[in-house]
Amino acid sequence: MFMKKIKKILILGGIVFFFSSCAIVKSPLGAVLYTDVKAPLTATSNSSSTKVGTAEATSILGLVATGDASIEAAAKSAGITKIHHVDEQSTNILGLFAKYKIYVFGE
Repeated sequence: MFMKKIKKILILGGIVFFFSSCAIVKSPLGAVLYTDVKAPLTATSNSSSTKVGTAEATSILGLVATGDASIEAAAKSAGITKIHHVDEQSTNILGLFAKYKIYVFGE
């Protein structure tokens, strides 16, 4: 009888733990309710930027995360071969949805 109660408590605790995941995203600043921050990531000595490429990754509830937010993917999306600078943007809504986006500027 006692073991059945313990088993139920452990199962319930596991379910609560599993569903308490949060979607988080790298950001220079963060907030509990809503985050939408754009910031510089890196820069090079190239002086002209005529093209902009983007790449992003998203997360839902911290349980599923997909996407390719690499600098390489963003550069390829716009045919950039010489990178001038890279910016990043982080969005998070209540820890339920998160998006990380890279902007690559170059030629």
